[in-house]
Amino acid sequence: MGKVVDKEDLTRHDKWLCMMMPRLKLLRELLSEDGVIFISIDDNEQHNLRCLLDEVFGAENFLANVIWQHSIQGKNDAKGISLHHNYTLIYKKPLFQISKLDRTEEHNVAYSNPDDDPMGLWRSGDVRSPNLRENLKYDIETPSGKKISPPEYGWRWDKNNVLSKIKTGEIIFNEDETKIIRKIYLQRQDGRIVESIWFGKDVGTTRDANATLKEIFTEELPFETPKPVNLVKRIIQITTDENDIILDSFSGSGTTAQAVLELNKEDDGNRKFILVEMEDYANSVTAERVRRTIKGLDTSKNENLKNGLGGSFSYFQLGDPIEMESLLKGNNLPTYTEFARYIFYTATGYEFEQDKINTETGFIGETNNYEVYMFYKPDIEWLKRNALTLDTIQNMPKYKGKKRLVFAPAKYVDDTTCDYNHLDFCQLPYEIYRIQQ
Repeated sequence: MGKVVDKEDLTRHDKWLCMMMPRLKLLRELLSEDGVIFISIDDNEQHNLRCLLDEVFGAENFLANVIWQHSIQGKNDAKGISLHHNYTLIYKKPLFQISKLDRTEEHNVAYSNPDDDPMGLWRSGDVRSPNLRENLKYDIETPSGKKISPPEYGWRWDKNNVLSKIKTGEIIFNEDETKIIRKIYLQRQDGRIVESIWFGKDVGTTRDANATLKEIFTEELPFETPKPVNLVKRIIQITTDENDIILDSFSGSGTTAQAVLELNKEDDGNRKFILVEMEDYANSVTAERVRRTIKGLDTSKNENLKNGLGGSFSYFQLGDPIEMESLLKGNNLPTYTEFARYIFYTATGYEFEQDKINTETGFIGETNNYEVYMFYKPDIEWLKRNALTLDTIQNMPKYKGKKRLVFAPAKYVDDTTCDYNHLDFCQLPYEIYRIQQ
């Protein structure tokens, strides 16, 4: 997660927060309106991160602080208390809806059907109101005429509701008619509500994650607390649809990619992943793990890993930042191609295609709405003498229906002429003239 801050540095928390703030703001903008962000954190910065997330995402968009049991075996050499958990802070966008977890036989053991109810398996549920409500305090009459007094805070429903449930059989009386029994039917349970503690036996531990890495790589890897695949799979299952995009901005060993590929294979989904990693192992570990899990590992005992998960991905390495300061290093003006890349990307946000350049016409690329032109030479004297003129406009390619965005040192035509010729003039950045100093 960026540069490590020394524990002895008294400003380490400030430095960490300053590192995180711009990244979180960018991630907020990248989230869709029904998106959600999960951030794994330990005790060192959890309290600071919570405040920062409240500021960036809004306290009202806090969803939960999930506790993940990352280890099961105790550490007898721990100083004080043996830590077995990390936190996962969850913040959402306004339209996000969390899904339920799938039910297993383990979750259904409390359901039975001792009275042959045609609705099938059921279990008893609470009939008490969680809060004091005077209008919910009333006696219930049994079939034999007995009276059942209300609990301290009253019943869970008003009287008409209770009578209706008695009539349908959803509420029944015990044998001696001293209490009512509420039935919760299994067939009405469409899943299991997500809870705030995730146990290692359900989603895996750090040991499980290391075992997976050991199976994929034989050499020692630089990860102290890798995340298990099942932990990330749970996150994806409760937050995404089968065609969503999952972004992991601190991707580490690449667990997120494997989790996405496994889920796609299980449910024939079409989820896509984007991994970002700044460390020097991005290709040799992060991307390599994806390659191996896609193709398969003959030596793996896991059938998925042995046969390969399928799918595909592309690996890209970012070049130098497209910034004016870096272009002017060495006290030299940038070449036409370098400057065209900077101008086109900063003006449009689109990917620059170098082979589209035509230095004779000034054309450097196009978007859905614009053709982009740049009149420039890496020569200060040329820049002082040249501008967008009527002759320049008349020599441009024929208008094809798209507005033309034209960059030049200056313009010697009025706005009416520009409008008539379907172009918007943009001044070349003034920073390039500093080179003469």
